[in-house]
Amino acid sequence: MTASSTHREPLPPLWAALGGAMAISFSAIFFELADVSPQTGAAFRFIYALPLLAILWWRGVDRNRRSPRARILAMVAGVMLGLDVVAWHVAIGDIGTGLATLIANSQVVIVGLLAWVLLGERPSRRLFTAVPIMLIGVALVSGLGRSESYGEDPIRGTLIALVAAFFYAGFLLGYRRSNKVRVPAAGPLFDATLGAAVTTVLLGSVTGTFDSVPIFPAHGWLIALALSTQVVGWLAIGYALPRLPAAETSAVILLQPVATMMWGALLFGERPSLIQLSGAVLVLCGVGLVATASARGQRPQISTILPTSNTRSRGR
Repeated sequence: MTASSTHREPLPPLWAALGGAMAISFSAIFFELADVSPQTGAAFRFIYALPLLAILWWRGVDRNRRSPRARILAMVAGVMLGLDVVAWHVAIGDIGTGLATLIANSQVVIVGLLAWVLLGERPSRRLFTAVPIMLIGVALVSGLGRSESYGEDPIRGTLIALVAAFFYAGFLLGYRRSNKVRVPAAGPLFDATLGAAVTTVLLGSVTGTFDSVPIFPAHGWLIALALSTQVVGWLAIGYALPRLPAAETSAVILLQPVATMMWGALLFGERPSLIQLSGAVLVLCGVGLVATASARGQRPQISTILPTSNTRSRGR
């Protein structure tokens, strides 16, 4: 028996990443179907995921391998995730599911810039090219104040989605550093989900926008959101990311905003303007430049903060 056959993965990583990205793409759809406040939707997304993640973590053989400091760091990263999800849900009400998700995923570029400033990891030339393209795209997605722009408040929605992108980038950086030891994804994900749950409940309680009384069928959709996105989607991507090249994983992750925009159009009849669609194409092109950099030997520095063969990260 050869070494390669001995260490063959039980599930092809690419298929796991594809499945995870598609599962996550339904998160905005389930939230809109639940028809609850952003704080309520975000809080129960995490709360309903915690019991299953706790069981998966407890049954894991490696649950004691991470240090208390690593677990605390994962919870802090979860705080950033909670803020990200709330901001993202608010943006959905302003500019729709697809566009809000698309802008929030500009974190791919933001992570690279933060790594340069905070960690001294200089971005590649390809990333420098992608940044202005994405900024132009974001401006077009906002509608530039035109009356035919899609959404109740396209400019505010765009700004809030950008804030969500920064929180998301902070989560990725913190979550990656909290899991230097390669362990099953359930443990770090449980810690991050716990931090996110506490954050969203506190935020909703302070603002008076958190409804703690489950009402069906709204909470049926929130349970579906928790299980599909916070459990299945994140665990699948957490399994796949350390096992795929950086460019390939980035390309697969891009399926999330594209698929979400498609679901928004098919299920809710969302019709962005031509200008906003053009901006969405530019945003995808900018992210695509980063994702394909390593294909020509220009491996972007973002790959040093996304998981390598010994680390895990990523999710929404």
